[in-house]
Amino acid sequence: MSDRTPAEWMCTLDERIIEYVAEDSLASPRLMASAMQFNATRRRIRERCQMLTDAGLIAPISDDAQMYEVTREGQRYLEGDLDAEHQPRPRARG
Repeated sequence: MSDRTPAEWMCTLDERIIEYVAEDSLASPRLMASAMQFNATRRRIRERCQMLTDAGLIAPISDDAQMYEVTREGQRYLEGDLDAEHQPRPRARG
């Protein structure tokens, strides 16, 4: 693993989501919630996917945002070539 520079708003789950999306062509919150390495609810994963989408690190494959793919910026982040603090700040959800 490269030296990654997460944004202050990011949590460990965000990194696991980006890694999962980069490795798996079928990446949905439901599939991620059932994966062994995730200890989070589907709702929590969906919320974090929305945050990561706002930041430009992953993107929904379809309009219904059920499946995600890693973006070029997300791949650069995983490789340690992008400081996530310089990505757009996700908007608060409530």
